[in-house]
Parts: sequence; structure tokens; C-alpha cells
Amino acid sequence: MTTSPSFTQGAADRLSVVEALYRFAAGIDLRDSALLSSALAEEAVSDFRPAAAKAGFEYPVIEGRDVIVTALMTSLSSLDTTHSVSNPRVTIMGDTARMDVLVEAQHVPRSDPSRHYLMKNRYNVELKRSGDLWVITRNTVDNVWRSGDIGVLSGI
Repeated sequence: MTTSPSFTQGAADRLSVVEALYRFAAGIDLRDSALLSSALAEEAVSDFRPAAAKAGFEYPVIEGRDVIVTALMTSLSSLDTTHSVSNPRVTIMGDTARMDVLVEAQHVPRSDPSRHYLMKNRYNVELKRSGDLWVITRNTVDNVWRSGDIGVLSGI
């Protein structure tokens, strides 16, 4: 079987789009601001309002890569987190892409690992090609379900 170059490039692009979200999630979980930053466009927008509203709190829209990185590194600094990415559906249009993906986010206070707050979120991600990488230009997070102690997120 012969694989066409356009099929190969399309598959590589789809994988690279998903890989941008892997960098984003790993940057948060590893508390690696450089890795997190590598996943975001300079003008990136992070909108966690839909998920926050379902959890009963407010969270502002955050604009700008450096502001997003600082906000996430600061607000999650007292927590251990794990983000698991699944079921990505990617649509590529030239040098832009959209991805609908499920992300399960576990939050555990480092001071009390007996508590947790688990969220299954749907991410609606917009991306653009930036050299050899894809970067997130906008991420809107909505919540599918959640469990545990919401108090774990107090102060974020």
C-alpha cells in the first residue's frame, strides 16, 4: 500500500495539534512554565468560565500567553494535578485548526492528599501553525461532570 504525501502530512498535522494540548497539560502537571508556554500563542485566550460556573465559582477569561502561564502556575501552585487527554477530534483548515477533546483533571492539595476534586471537561481548542509547531490561540473549557471536594479549588 502506498501512502500519499498529503495523507502523511495531514496525519502529522493532526498529531501535532493534539501534541500542543499534551504540552499544555504536561506543563501544568509538571509545573514547567516553559513547556506550558510552548503550547500557547502569544495572544492566546483561556476561557474557563463555562466549567467554573458549573462548579459554582467564577473564573475570569485570561488573555495573553504570559498572563495565562503566570495565572495557572500561581493558582495551582498548592495542588498536584494530573490531566488526561482523550477522544480528540481535529479539523485542520490550512494553518488553523480546531479540536474538541475530553480532558480529565484531578486536583489534590499537596498539604492534604486525602482530598481531591476531579473534573471531566470538554475543551474546545483553536490553534494555529507556528513554524514547526501548533500552538493554542483559544481554549474554552466546559464541564461534563465533577466529583470530590470543591473546596480543593478554593483560592484559585
